[in-house]
Amino acid sequence: MQTIQWPGQQELQAWRHDFHRHPETAFQEHRTSARVAELLTSFGLEVHTGLAGTGVVAVLQGALGAGPSIGLRADMDALHVTELNTCEHASQHTGRMHACGHDGHTSMLLGAAKTLAAHPDFAGTVHFIFQPAEENEGGARAMIADGLFQRFPMEAVYSMHNWPGLPVGTAAVHSTAVMAAFDIFDLTLIGKGCHAAMPHLGKDALLAACQLVTQLPALIAREQEVHKPAVLSVTSFNAGDTYNVMPEAIKLRGTVRCFDMAQRARIEQRFRDAIHATCALHGLEAKLDYRVSYPATINNPQHAEVCAEVLNSVLGDGKVRRDMVPSMASEDFSFMAQECPGVYIWLGNGEDSASLHNPKYDFNDANLPLGVRYWVELVGALLREGKLPKASTAG
Repeated sequence: MQTIQWPGQQELQAWRHDFHRHPETAFQEHRTSARVAELLTSFGLEVHTGLAGTGVVAVLQGALGAGPSIGLRADMDALHVTELNTCEHASQHTGRMHACGHDGHTSMLLGAAKTLAAHPDFAGTVHFIFQPAEENEGGARAMIADGLFQRFPMEAVYSMHNWPGLPVGTAAVHSTAVMAAFDIFDLTLIGKGCHAAMPHLGKDALLAACQLVTQLPALIAREQEVHKPAVLSVTSFNAGDTYNVMPEAIKLRGTVRCFDMAQRARIEQRFRDAIHATCALHGLEAKLDYRVSYPATINNPQHAEVCAEVLNSVLGDGKVRRDMVPSMASEDFSFMAQECPGVYIWLGNGEDSASLHNPKYDFNDANLPLGVRYWVELVGALLREGKLPKASTAG
C-alpha cells in the first residue's frame, strides 16, 4: 500500500466545528447534507443525495477490481438541547446543539472518504452512508424504506459512536448485543373531575396514575428474568392546574427498553394488563398509544472480531474492551444491522466527558484522526486483505 496522505487535524476539526455551529435536527439537516455532498463531490466520489429527504450516500469503487460491497455509516442530526458550552464553535442556534457527537461522526467518515478516494487500493465497493434523524425519528428505517439496500447492495455495514466515560484512545467492541430496543408510550387515564373537597363525587384518575407510576417498575423487578436486563420508566406526568379541583384526565409518557424480543412482547402485554386492572379498580377509561420504535442493536459476532482486530492495530494492545455491558440506550443503526451483517463500536470520548445529550457535552477532537484511521484500516482489512467473513447472516 502506498504512503497514505491523511487529512490533517486542522481540516477535520474545521469540518467538525462548522457542523457543531450549525446543528440541524431530524430530517432538517439541509445545510449539513449539502455541505457533506459538496465535500464528497470534491473528493471525486459518486454522490447520491435525497435519500429519506436529507440522507447522502457516496460510492467508491476500488482500484483493484471487482469485489464485495460494504457500507460505512455516520449519523448527522442534532438534538433539541440548548448548549451551555462557551467554546468558539458553540451552537449558533438556540435550542439546538450537537449534544451526541454526530458532528464528529460525520467528520470522521468524511475524512475516511477523502483518504480512501485518494488511495483506493482495494477490490470492491465502499458506500459512505450519511444518515439523517437518528435521534428518535428512525432515519435509518427511512433510508431503508427509500431503497438504501436496493440501490446500494452491500454485504455488511458498520458504524461507530463516541462513548463518554471511556478514555480517549480506547474502544469497545461487543460480540452481540450493544444497544437496547426502544419503545415509547403515551397513556391518558380518564376519570371524573370534581371538587377536591368532595372526592367521593368523582373518579380519581390522579390516584390511579400515582399507583401505576409506583407499580409499573415491578413488571421488571419481579417478573423479568434477572439475567435479561430491561427498563420501564415513566418520564412525564401531567395532571391538573389548580388547588381545589380533582382533574378529569392524567397524561403519562415513558419508555420501555430491553434486548430480548420475546421479553419485549411480554413486557408490553403485562403493561397493558396493569393498566386494565388499575382502570377497572378505579372505574376509569384508558387511552394507550404504545409504539414499538427501535429494535435492539445486535452485532454480528464474526464481523465484530474483525473490527476488534483492526481497532487493536489502530489503538494498540490492551486498548480495545471486549467486556463492557451493553447500554440500555438505543440506536437506529439496528435497522441496518437487521438487513445485513452489522457492527457498531464505541470509541472513547474521555473519562471526564459530559454525558451524551448533556448541554455541556462536546465531541473530543482527539478522536477525529483515530476514527478516520479505523475506517480506512477496516476497509483495507475487509476488501484488500480478504478478511470479510463469508456467508454471514445478520446479527
